[in-house]
Amino acid sequence: MAITLISALFALAAKDANIQYVLVTYIVIPVFWMLDGFFISQERQYRQLYEKVRLTNDEDIDFSMNASMFNSGRNSWVSGVLSKTLFPFYGITVLVTLFVMFFIGG
Repeated sequence: MAITLISALFALAAKDANIQYVLVTYIVIPVFWMLDGFFISQERQYRQLYEKVRLTNDEDIDFSMNASMFNSGRNSWVSGVLSKTLFPFYGITVLVTLFVMFFIGG
């Protein structure tokens, strides 16, 4: 979704030769980056909850879906944002946006 929106903004910027469309991507990229980081951190927390329940005896399982007890270290929101999957993807997106901004603006 982020790439589609950014591509549309690039197309508008190229069509009208207006750099302000590219500047909007500096709002779009961080918003999607933070949102994706949040979802990765949630996924990691629920994977740890699953692992805990998997290793627990059937009689001791409480069926709670509260995974917040695993919200630390590798499962934190910041760790999700800086994950090895999101950081290269959005880092390259920022670099491409800088390149396009200077290419259209110059």
